[in-house]
Amino acid sequence: MPRTVWLLVAARAINRLGAFSLPFLTVLISSDFGASTTTAGLLSAAFGLATIPSRLAGGRLAARLGRRRTIVIGLTGCALAQLGIAAAGSLTAVACFAILLGLAFELYEPPSQGIIADTVPPAERVRAYSLLNAALAAGGTGAGLIAAGLGRYDLRWLFVVDAVTCLACALALRIALPADHPRPATADRTPAAQHRELGAPAGPWRDRALWAMFASGTAFALISMQIVMALPLTLERRGHAAADAGLLFTASAVTVVVAQPALRLRRLTNLAAPAALALGYALLAIGLAGYALAHTLPAFLIATAVWSLGDVIILGRALTVVAALAPPAPPTATSPRTASAGASRPPPPPSPPRKYSNTAE
Repeated sequence: MPRTVWLLVAARAINRLGAFSLPFLTVLISSDFGASTTTAGLLSAAFGLATIPSRLAGGRLAARLGRRRTIVIGLTGCALAQLGIAAAGSLTAVACFAILLGLAFELYEPPSQGIIADTVPPAERVRAYSLLNAALAAGGTGAGLIAAGLGRYDLRWLFVVDAVTCLACALALRIALPADHPRPATADRTPAAQHRELGAPAGPWRDRALWAMFASGTAFALISMQIVMALPLTLERRGHAAADAGLLFTASAVTVVVAQPALRLRRLTNLAAPAALALGYALLAIGLAGYALAHTLPAFLIATAVWSLGDVIILGRALTVVAALAPPAPPTATSPRTASAGASRPPPPPSPPRKYSNTAE
């Protein structure tokens, strides 16, 4: 893999090491401020709604400010919001900082995924995106254990440690990632005109394949956030400590790491993308059904391992499909022609025009 990909993988592992605060936001709202479960759920929903424009803004900012700057802005914004939650003295303040966290939460994703799409040949993208997912899982193994420990002491410290890792990740990427520059606007050729020249719809919003991925991705995000937000409360209702969710998230992370070699199995690699995604969602459904029936910690662990296997299959394939829908970006400081690890190899042959810019995903 090119050096740039490994930088992103290492940075995500560092960031993920502290990314254990969000599952405990609902518990903090309920325990420290006496809010009802309904109120805690509404505030979590407000956070989730704020992440929608955050993802769209991430693509826009990556195109206008550059990918490295957008990544740094997103991580720094997350850190400031989490410090605000940790220091908040009222439910109103927590709500404001939770929404701010949502607005910064997804800025990182479009530029980082665009960098990988432009740096890695199409045949290697599933492995590259899965490697990024494995880095998140590797950091998550430590994150869950830290959460299980700190969560028993004071939930606010979870947000402080998470903020510190966000700042460390932002600093590392600001120093290590090669500088990139936003694409200059072309006065005589609008984006719609450029899409028409490619024989494609006049933008990603008219792409049926992209809408299909949007729908399935929204369902996946809804399910994932449901697990993150509801699992600590579910454990508490079943007579376990809410902090035990950290142990389950650690089990999920270990499963994702251990399952990486399975992605090379011929039966799995030969599956078409729709079949592979369907298999992943089936495993996710079985794991969630296991949560509905589980009462003991071992039962929760088994259900966690099952849905985590589905997570492994879904993420790498979904991101690869979206990257394949986009045309190759112009050469930049992070393209295969200038990346240090790829400079010794000739560039891959040009691929046929595809549908919209990677930075718009």
